[in-house]
Amino acid sequence: MKNINVVAAIIYRASPCLDNVTEIFITQRNTGDYALKWEFPGGKIEIGETPVEAIVREIQEELNTTVTVEKFIGTIEYDYPKFHLTMDCFWCGISSGSLQLLEHNASRWITTNELEGIDWLPADVLILDKVREFMLN
Repeated sequence: MKNINVVAAIIYRASPCLDNVTEIFITQRNTGDYALKWEFPGGKIEIGETPVEAIVREIQEELNTTVTVEKFIGTIEYDYPKFHLTMDCFWCGISSGSLQLLEHNASRWITTNELEGIDWLPADVLILDKVREFMLN
């Protein structure tokens, strides 16, 4: 089975509308087998890149935004029908930019209460407990 190594950014903000409750940014896939499923933005690690370099590059390419990688959240291993996915997930803040959708169908900011009601990609589901911990701390 083919192995694919990717990175995902859990981009957060404190929402002033919600008494500074932490929200995270999620994106909806545009094409492919999992079109319209929700995910944490990111992508493949290129040869010679570190995971941190990859997440900064991917967010710049996909969302025209520069992120600061603050903490490593965890690694997810998941077997899709056609490949094995290894996904390193990072807690990220926005340094500059306005999160423009250049490759995704839609996006939204969600709170911890909304994590369970999302039609996630299967691999992304596996990191939700750790994401919730980060959002609540």
